[in-house]
Amino acid sequence: MRIITISREFGSGGREVGKRLADALGFAYYDREIVSSIAEKCDLDEGYVENVLRKGLTVNVPLTFGHSFYFYSDPTSENELKVLNTQQQIIRELAGQGDCVMVGRCSGVILESYAPLRLFVYADMDWKVRRCRERASDSEQLTDRDLEKKIRQIDAGRARHQRLLTDRKWGDREGYDLCINTTNVEIRKIIPGLKELALCWFDQRNA
Repeated sequence: MRIITISREFGSGGREVGKRLADALGFAYYDREIVSSIAEKCDLDEGYVENVLRKGLTVNVPLTFGHSFYFYSDPTSENELKVLNTQQQIIRELAGQGDCVMVGRCSGVILESYAPLRLFVYADMDWKVRRCRERASDSEQLTDRDLEKKIRQIDAGRARHQRLLTDRKWGDREGYDLCINTTNVEIRKIIPGLKELALCWFDQRNA
């Protein structure tokens, strides 16, 4: 079983890297599908689920046991707790179905026992702001300063989310097999090289 997980800074193009790489390899691709599955299983709104996964839990003292979350009595955290436990279950179920690329949702940590190829995609702030600007809808009227604030907030939430699962710092290169700087890069042009690297990595791991 060959699994690639992608962590990424917001606006760096990590989702595009994941989708193009999955297509090039002929692997299944999981991203929004994870959120939809969690929402369906928990009977919650997809927007709420996405927000929980983006910002992490709002309670202050998490206790973990057996890779499940437990908390001191706090009714406000019950749905968040349900989302995060279900996230782990669904990510493992999807990974068990075969070769895949999985984007975000702490999949690299959750699937550590599967020995995935772990990628981290990042970029300079100016480039991330520019990319967000190019992909924003006409109704979004955010200044560059607003976009930068949004990027930092989302990345802080991703880091906070990972801290619930591991002591390994989000974005620290020691937690990944390959870090990719997409600043000034046309992503489609680096996919053939990433494909060959991934195939070589899996071949050597299974040798």
